[in-house]
Amino acid sequence: MDSPSASRNAAAPAAAPAAKKPLPDWIKSRIARYATRTYDWDALKFQADFDPKYRRAQMRYLGTGGTGIDADSNTVPSEHFTFSTMVLPPGCEGPLHVHHDVEEVFFMIRGKIRLFIEKDGETWETELGERDLISVPPGIYRGLVNERDEEALMCVMLGSPKPTIPTYPPDHPLSKIDRKKKGA
Repeated sequence: MDSPSASRNAAAPAAAPAAKKPLPDWIKSRIARYATRTYDWDALKFQADFDPKYRRAQMRYLGTGGTGIDADSNTVPSEHFTFSTMVLPPGCEGPLHVHHDVEEVFFMIRGKIRLFIEKDGETWETELGERDLISVPPGIYRGLVNERDEEALMCVMLGSPKPTIPTYPPDHPLSKIDRKKKGA
């Protein structure tokens, strides 16, 4: 049986880089404070430029998420998953899309959204409210809309440190937009 001090000193594989920094410096590099975050209304601007109903903002904490942002020096480096918050203004929506490589989790902090799922020609909808969560496996189309008069705020987690950019259904107008031309 391991002694208590041995188990406390055993480093997990992901923690190995910490040995190269003093503990306080390493811990500080793992903290993302709300006071140092800003909403990025440009992360998905190519969608809002196409139609203002797609306007929303991402606030990144851990990694860069699945919006196509390559790097953000103001986040905690992601080793296994990403974590951000998303603001969805009244009347706006996150379009139907699919992540082929990762699970995506939505956790509602404030407000309500209507979430819609499509798989193999079937559609399913539900309302998510404060402190509700849904986990959507890879390969399943998902989208959401805020039909309320107040903004919705949610946490979004993706199960990879660097997820691939999601795609849209072939018949969706956003599937034909070149992200690079729109400044995304």
